[in-house]
Amino acid sequence: MNSNQYSNQIYKCPVCGNTDPRYLGVRGGSFYCRKCITFIGGEETGDIAYPKSAYYKLDYDLTEDQMRLSEKLIDNYKNNKNTLVHAVCGSGKTEIVLKVIKYAIECGETVGFAIPRRDVAIELYNRFKDIFKRNKVICLYGGHTEDTKGDLVVLTTHQLYRYDKYFDLLIVDEIDAFPFNGNQVLEAFFRRSIRRNYIMMSATPTDNALSFHKENGGEIEELFSRYHMHPLPVPRLIVRKGVFIHIELIDVLRKFLKKTKPVFIFVPTIDMCESLYSFLKLFFKRGLCLHSKVGDRQNKLQEFKEGKYRYIVTTAILERGVTFPDLQVIIFKADHTLYNSHALIQIAGRVGRKKEHPDGEVIFLANESNEEIENAIAEIKRANKSLQNMSKIF
Repeated sequence: MNSNQYSNQIYKCPVCGNTDPRYLGVRGGSFYCRKCITFIGGEETGDIAYPKSAYYKLDYDLTEDQMRLSEKLIDNYKNNKNTLVHAVCGSGKTEIVLKVIKYAIECGETVGFAIPRRDVAIELYNRFKDIFKRNKVICLYGGHTEDTKGDLVVLTTHQLYRYDKYFDLLIVDEIDAFPFNGNQVLEAFFRRSIRRNYIMMSATPTDNALSFHKENGGEIEELFSRYHMHPLPVPRLIVRKGVFIHIELIDVLRKFLKKTKPVFIFVPTIDMCESLYSFLKLFFKRGLCLHSKVGDRQNKLQEFKEGKYRYIVTTAILERGVTFPDLQVIIFKADHTLYNSHALIQIAGRVGRKKEHPDGEVIFLANESNEEIENAIAEIKRANKSLQNMSKIF
């Protein structure tokens, strides 16, 4: 019997929820799903956890806004309410959830922190391991799945398939990021792995996420202030046609490097990343090209932080989860179709994250303006206006 003979029957994959017969097959008289077949095996069940002590101490104090939201997350969790946190880049989302993580562990409940990208998951794991020194913090990502149980499970969203109704508290950060955003399989893994409540976090929540959250009766909490209480740098748009966009790039980069400012130059594709770096290194030394196909990225980023390199030409691989002091950002061909307003806002959020250097420049270098560019700039200005209004109140 083949899958066509089953085409009139309604079958829903129990793992990813797929019902499309184009992605269903039959083996031994039973259905299997081609969308998630690579994610079969190694699953954990929702075992009963036991209360444990959880202790952490930060070397700095939270702001009033962070403390307010931190307490609100605990209240929502105690009352079985899901929460979507809409917080600007650099607001300290990780610090905001520490208290609710501690509370859940002490109640003997299972806690997960999921993130779409492997590099960011590893960085967060190292942070959490240092914060919760007395607890077992584990990390799961492709090729690193030996240990699947801990007091706090940090993992990529791909690894959520292992956990069926497992997490009492599941925190998912960067819900708008590739490859999670718009991926029906990964979104299904997320829904399936929740036993009780979730906290979703994003600087730029998508309509899809807002719709899902609304259906689940959750609350939306906003945080428009960075921990140092300075406004977000507003991008400056420079429009240049043809070859003049490269001439402008050289001019802008020269001015930054002359001031000894570290610079990220974002481009939309890997091919463009390679070609633009080959062009720029004719004019500027001590540069670096980083994208998803380049190995040993963490060591190269550390060398950049130490001053070995002055600028990096990169793709969306460094769009999130990285913080460098006094960083300046140029988005080359910001009007490219691969850049939506969410991506532009995230990239702009790399600037001004440190309290020692809360300001900086973000340059949108484009052949022409478009709706995505205008929406990104407008949203950043709106967040700054909200921060200004809150400052007047408090």
